[in-house]
Amino acid sequence: MFTIYGNFGSDKPKKEFFELAKQTGFTGATLWWSDKYGDSNFRENPRQARNAGLHVDNVHAPYDGINDIWLDNQDGEALTNNYFKIVEDCANYQIPTMVFHVSTGNAPPPFNEIGLNRIKRLVEKAEKHDVNIAFENLKKVVYLEYVLNNINSPRAGFCYDTGHHNCYCPQLDLLVQYGSRLMALHLHDNDGTADQHLLPLEGTIDWAVTMHKLAKTGYMGPLTFELRNKEGLPFVAFFNQVYECGKKLEVLRV
Repeated sequence: MFTIYGNFGSDKPKKEFFELAKQTGFTGATLWWSDKYGDSNFRENPRQARNAGLHVDNVHAPYDGINDIWLDNQDGEALTNNYFKIVEDCANYQIPTMVFHVSTGNAPPPFNEIGLNRIKRLVEKAEKHDVNIAFENLKKVVYLEYVLNNINSPRAGFCYDTGHHNCYCPQLDLLVQYGSRLMALHLHDNDGTADQHLLPLEGTIDWAVTMHKLAKTGYMGPLTFELRNKEGLPFVAFFNQVYECGKKLEVLRV
């Protein structure tokens, strides 16, 4: 099963994007959940994806201002309340998982009980609505560690981003640390110097090792590609390229 992220590098109408993805062989889509990038009808995307025959695996929550979640101010509370609404949206639109950033940038505020308690409240909300929250590894992986090590809930898990791992914390073995809590994937590659969102097998990630470790976690979800169409390929060619890459990765998933 291969899933494609529905935003990077695409100026196509979503209906056409989803239909083309299905025709290529993708089984699912993941969605950005805000109007930040000009998609004022983003709440229509789950219906359009399903009409095209795709499963909606998860939505990516916006992360503008996310560092406020660690601050004792009204912005932090307002931000938390907005995430409550996204959990409700996931339930209402029958989307099983929300992907969540716990910090952004190189110098977020120190993690602390204020932010942790807000995130705990968010997880409690998710528990009530039968929604998963998958916390993603980012530049400052200590924030992910702090959250997952302090929240023990079947609704709080891990979104493994291969590109972020390769360029921000390659010395860590995140799939060993949190593979048992894996809920979502972001598959892409880079040369180790920056977050480039290259096609897997075009950068420096050892995909044989990565896919073997992924298989050992027992994760049974789809391989989800979070890529930029950097070469500006026609989308038929781009989707075919990604799909063929997926087949190569599946062979390594042993």
